[in-house]
Amino acid sequence: MQLQVPMQQAPLTSSQPTTTHEVACYHCGQPLPGSKTIKVVIKGEARPMCCHGCAAIAQAICAGGLEDFYRHRTALSPKAARLDRDAEREIALYDHPELQREFVRLGVDGSREVSLLLEGIVCAACVWLNERRIAALPGVLEVQVNYTTHRAHVRWDDNRIHLSGILNAIADIGYRARPYDPRRQEQVLIRVRRDQLRRLGVAGALGMQVMILSVALYGGAWWGIEAEFRQLFRWLSLALTLPIIGYCAQPFFTSAWRDLKNRRPGMDVPVALAISIAFVASAWATATDTGEVYYDSVVMFVFFLLSARYFELTARKRAVEVADALAQRSPATTVRIDPERNEQTVIPVGLLRPGDRVLIRPGDTVPADGRVQQGDSSVDESLLTGESAPIGKSPGETLIGGSINIESPLVMEIEHVGVQTRLAGIARLLERAQSEKPQIAQIADRVAAWFIGAVLTLTALLALYWWYANPHLALPITIALLVVTCPCALSLATPTAVTVTVSRLMRRGLLVTRGHALETLARATHFVFDKTGTLTKGKVRLLETEVFANLTRDQCLQIAASLERHSEHPFAKALVNAAHNSASLTVSSPHAVPGGGVSGNINGHRCFIGSPCFVYTHTGARLPEHKLAGLQHGAHSIVVLASDETLLAAFVLADELRAGARELVAQLKASGRSVSLLTGDHEAAAHSIAVQVGIEQLAFELTPKDKLERVRTLQKEGAIVAMIGDGVNDAPVLAQAQVAIAIGGETAITAAAADIILLSGNLRQLANGIDAACKMLHVIRQNFAWALAYNLIALPAAALGFVAPWLAALGMSVSSLLVVANALRLADKRSERVVARTKPALVRPSG
Repeated sequence: MQLQVPMQQAPLTSSQPTTTHEVACYHCGQPLPGSKTIKVVIKGEARPMCCHGCAAIAQAICAGGLEDFYRHRTALSPKAARLDRDAEREIALYDHPELQREFVRLGVDGSREVSLLLEGIVCAACVWLNERRIAALPGVLEVQVNYTTHRAHVRWDDNRIHLSGILNAIADIGYRARPYDPRRQEQVLIRVRRDQLRRLGVAGALGMQVMILSVALYGGAWWGIEAEFRQLFRWLSLALTLPIIGYCAQPFFTSAWRDLKNRRPGMDVPVALAISIAFVASAWATATDTGEVYYDSVVMFVFFLLSARYFELTARKRAVEVADALAQRSPATTVRIDPERNEQTVIPVGLLRPGDRVLIRPGDTVPADGRVQQGDSSVDESLLTGESAPIGKSPGETLIGGSINIESPLVMEIEHVGVQTRLAGIARLLERAQSEKPQIAQIADRVAAWFIGAVLTLTALLALYWWYANPHLALPITIALLVVTCPCALSLATPTAVTVTVSRLMRRGLLVTRGHALETLARATHFVFDKTGTLTKGKVRLLETEVFANLTRDQCLQIAASLERHSEHPFAKALVNAAHNSASLTVSSPHAVPGGGVSGNINGHRCFIGSPCFVYTHTGARLPEHKLAGLQHGAHSIVVLASDETLLAAFVLADELRAGARELVAQLKASGRSVSLLTGDHEAAAHSIAVQVGIEQLAFELTPKDKLERVRTLQKEGAIVAMIGDGVNDAPVLAQAQVAIAIGGETAITAAAADIILLSGNLRQLANGIDAACKMLHVIRQNFAWALAYNLIALPAAALGFVAPWLAALGMSVSSLLVVANALRLADKRSERVVARTKPALVRPSG
């Protein structure tokens, strides 16, 4: 009995040959159940399916125009499992607004974002299929799937599609998705590592026995051995090698077979060929009692390669573990205070809402973002900012979720929870950086792909030559060539170094949010600084108020603060804080001009506040020259308030130099880089700051458009520009620069416009970041040089017969391990101590 399921017709591709007698499911590879066969037409050919579930998934794939999945996949898909009613109800629950508070982030445009953990990903084609399937759904605005972490970042319009619709669409093609849970991800990582260690252990234990027997065989070949003992040792070696071939080396054969089916040879193709040829030749020699055996080469090759890949996995997962550590930093429970009943209740952190008051005891982890209401203490923010010194907190000051209270109890009011917290924002940006591949890594992948094809062709030609020149040497030379030239070192040269560096900088309070950022930072030739909030702390205070109209000082401050509440500039915050006792006036039609000021209607008058240039441009009101000269002294800044065409007041503001500014500028100049200061402030303030930090090139009284033009001019002259700003008023010029660096703060995290974010605010860490980026490029070049030199030496030596197969296995594995070990030098001991010190807090609940 045969059931035919009609599907969309498409031409058959050459990479997917037709078979007349198929015994396995085309989708998952499971055996077909008896005589009852379900078939689905894929690419013009009826393909057998083992069950209705696989047939339904194949139908969904083809109906979506995604048949190329079967051509590109490098592994069979997991067997389909229909969602039961409980699973369907669980998926529907994810649409509940209260539940979504924990993992869904609302965008400024009304869209929603979520990070999903995908189950069933086995190869790059699975990523391709999921991305296209999700992207094709109406209402999905953006989707990115990270193969390393198996996470999908999805942004969608909830008015057109719900989250459950996305999860069901993923389930329809045979995968399971659920909101990302760091603890679940950690379990998956542990399972993968255990599997690799198990294979490595079996290969090591059995391989040692084979090596002992090989010593006896080599000794017998030199001093003589009885034929029956030689044959016994060969059969014992064969028996011990079989589990290594069938179990330990299985991942190499599986990956090589996928690559060959896809006509896209990867690095596992020469590995699998070498193992297969050596084992088959050895087994034939054992069965016929002729020729040489290479069991020792086989087991050594598998063991060394598994060792190299395990260490590579450890290094490659390190950045992912940093992100998971950030996510796990949030405690499971906290103590909520009921002000009406004056009761304290231990509740799950997921039930917290903005406005709740919680008790943070000494040693507890802060559960969310908020402000201190009662108590004085200090907190440890080292995992978030890289600053090891405790930071004092008193009523009115902010607390960051994930920090640890040290000294005294604190009562805080919750402001942001779940995905809206700064901790969640940091983890989200770090995940984005991990999902993007830097340009140098893409080049390495392309070179490695070309190199494999060239090596296979060269090996075939040399094997043919040696077969006619000296058949006795043809087999060992062919095996040695396949093994010794495996481009593992070439492929590991870049990603390991990048991963370790990103992890190191994150622990030091420097968050890399883009894959290209470190590479570009190391090559930057011009560093352009903003002044306020960048070279200075941005903690501005009001020093003096000069009134020019028939108003009191407090009235001018009230008007100024009412306007400035519509701005995020540090000057605005200073004026709002200075007028904290004044009632806010109603402002209609407010309009903020980045880098200029704010305007709005108050009591029927159009009022303006900002730089003297901004106010003069819109009102024609200008400060008298003698007053301007008297107010402009030192590094102080001037903000002018005007109404219609009338000058109302001038405010003199002062700021402090940011820690590490002088050291950073000195280091940049010492390394031969150009440093300049672009600011919208007046000449006296700009010159004062420039002199303090040692900058000679500066421009003042610039609008954001002026800054943008100056950066473009530098780029036209061939400069690679790194722009350092506060992320508030510098958005256009940050976007224009090749690498954008925002000084930390909640605004920078929320905007996410920068390639790098300095979380601690200490510019010394940026100097460390530049140094680490340069060291990373140096290590990558070292790795490339080593990989190239190794292959230039090993390839001719193996082709001439000077490299035995076992030595080739050792050389290839050592080459890969040296590349990984060289990259791991980028991890500093201080970073490891910071993580070690904070690890106990990852699992400790509050209360």
